[in-house]
Amino acid sequence: MYPLLEMRNIVKCFGSVKALDGVSIRLEKGEILSLCGENGSGKSTLMKVLCGIYAHGEYEGEIIYKGKKIEPKKIADTEDLGIAIIHQELTLVKELSILENLFLGSELCDYGIMDFELMHYEAKALLSKVKLSVSPETKVGDLGVGQQQLVEIAKAMSKNAKLLVLDEPTAPLTESETDILLTLVKELRDSGVSCIYISHKLSEVKEISDHICVIRDGVPIGTREAKNMTTDDIVTMMVGREMKQLFPREEHDIGEVVLAVKNVNAWDKSNSSIPKVRNASFELRKGEILGISGLVGAGRTELMECLYGCYQGKYEGEFYLDGKQLITKNSRDALEAGIAMVPEDRKQNGIVPVMSVGQNMSLVALDQFTSAGVLNDTIEANTIAEGVKRLTVKTPNTEIAISSLSGGNQQKAILARFLMVNPSILILDEPTRGIDVGAKYEIYKLMFKLVKTGLSIIMVSSELPEVLGISDRVLVMHEGIIKGDLVNENLSQKIIMDCALSEEGVAT
Repeated sequence: MYPLLEMRNIVKCFGSVKALDGVSIRLEKGEILSLCGENGSGKSTLMKVLCGIYAHGEYEGEIIYKGKKIEPKKIADTEDLGIAIIHQELTLVKELSILENLFLGSELCDYGIMDFELMHYEAKALLSKVKLSVSPETKVGDLGVGQQQLVEIAKAMSKNAKLLVLDEPTAPLTESETDILLTLVKELRDSGVSCIYISHKLSEVKEISDHICVIRDGVPIGTREAKNMTTDDIVTMMVGREMKQLFPREEHDIGEVVLAVKNVNAWDKSNSSIPKVRNASFELRKGEILGISGLVGAGRTELMECLYGCYQGKYEGEFYLDGKQLITKNSRDALEAGIAMVPEDRKQNGIVPVMSVGQNMSLVALDQFTSAGVLNDTIEANTIAEGVKRLTVKTPNTEIAISSLSGGNQQKAILARFLMVNPSILILDEPTRGIDVGAKYEIYKLMFKLVKTGLSIIMVSSELPEVLGISDRVLVMHEGIIKGDLVNENLSQKIIMDCALSEEGVAT
């Protein structure tokens, strides 16, 4: 009996760069195959070949689906065959209802007239399959990201998908939303739907996979049964070396208080009667890594945006830098005071996609390269080159669009941007979200290198192992309140979660 899918010796080039070099995968009916690899390893490129985004003729190799060779020219060709891909950036139209999104382009009609009653019935059945208890008439923009992800899967099911490709599906999801999604994927497998799953979260990969295929720099490293692999095995195959310690802690001196934040209150951007941060106060010391933990919606990002002067809602509070009151009406004020912030959503608020890598890196430091209103291209280019080297940004050159880089390299380019202004305080909001273990390791190493110079770091992270592995001290937030200020000695995930969810919190 033939497998559901075989991709044989796929080669894909972009100019002189070989993105895929003889990659082969095999997928059985009712199987979950996870693709693992660092950013830029070729995982997403391989899936774009499979789904017809890169048309037949633009690559070498064969695709065999249900025992027959297929040569898709566009994504509609593979959708008609029952192959559906759900990208990390969702493709839903947020101003339309769930029903309208589910049947957009494939409306159910009766004698040329759209049958809304039938579509409503089918939509309810599809939502029930993905365990989403909302009305089909609900506007997609009113749903949470996790619910929107389930709508995307329901849309794939509406096209009778037999092979589902999920590319970083849980990157923006909460822990509870992730559990719902993983349970659904397993149930789909049990019903005969096959899945190719791409994720940097190796705990998910281990939990959900039947087989794991690792790709490194476009070259297949191997495919093994998931049950016979440890997380360390996966990491070693991905990065080409054994990583004995994911969090490379280094000793560093912690000095006096450099920042004092007092009595910050902030209200929802859309509804000023809803509090997002409540009477928050804390201190930051020189050369310290201060982690901020808490469930999604705890008010961590809002607190940092208030400090940085970029919060769009109403807020109040006092900030003192080196003992002097700091007024930050906008991010420019914060940068001039020596505070820089790498935002949570690098695609929305970090990079300028149409600009080059170099232009993105020098964006906030143009004053340094300008004299009498004239930009000195040589100084700018030299500074950009130093930033690329310092943060090991992998890019063919600095003239290409930053959107063509992997997520990890985009993140490092943004870090390089803010380090150009030589800040004394660096705020990192979810600095490793959506990037691979190798890039994470490099960012952690950089963080320790920076604090050794006396720079102070505030790191917001939803990943408790990261908070525990990197921080000197941890603030625990819940529903806008700082519930604990804990020195990172013998801390555990349980202590942090108990602190977040307890009525009293934990004393400093």
